Amino acid sequence: MAIAEVTIVPIGTETTSLSPYVAKYQEVLEKDQNVEYELTPMGTIIEGDIDDLLVAIRKLHEVPFTSGAERVTTNVKIDDRRDKESSTEQKLNSVARELEKINKSN
Repeated sequence: MAIAEVTIVPIGTETTSLSPYVAKYQEVLEKDQNVEYELTPMGTIIEGDIDDLLVAIRKLHEVPFTSGAERVTTNVKIDDRRDKESSTEQKLNSVARELEKINKSN
């Protein structure tokens, strides 16, 4: 499973607020049965098969255009690990285990 962090920003909108766009991104993801997602303060994390993630990212990129934006920037960071199963939960648990080791040694 791949994990991607996606941040999509419409440029040249009437207001600096992005929450109406973010709400529409979440609406698109709620309908997508092929990816899991988590909204964060600075973007959205999506998990799934790499092909499904790329399709979802394309859909998300189009959202601001359908809302009248003339220009959109999309930043994507992808972690596609193939040597073993990976997920956001697994990654967070791995860091937690390392912190436990550090705390025990102090």
